[in-house]
Amino acid sequence: MDTPANPEAFYNNLKEKLYDTAIWPSEYLYKFIVKTDLLKIKTIESVFDNMGAVIKTIPSRKGNYTSVSINVVMQTPESVIVKYKEVGSQVEGVISL
Repeated sequence: MDTPANPEAFYNNLKEKLYDTAIWPSEYLYKFIVKTDLLKIKTIESVFDNMGAVIKTIPSRKGNYTSVSINVVMQTPESVIVKYKEVGSQVEGVISL
């Protein structure tokens, strides 16, 4: 989910798909990739503080990038999108999958 040309249309489409494919509240898996930087990783993790999230980080083979997977129960598709936007606004260069 890199920055789309029309972010609002993208997020509206995502919201519709989330409503169509799950019963809410539902467990959701976020996946982010960032250049390996402890501050960036901690910032992503802080977005999900106090939510009971299970967070797993895996460095790339050369260690230049880190994959951050976050498994958490979300209440609505809108709440899923809010977190994507929050991470995107706080972590420069993050790639959302």
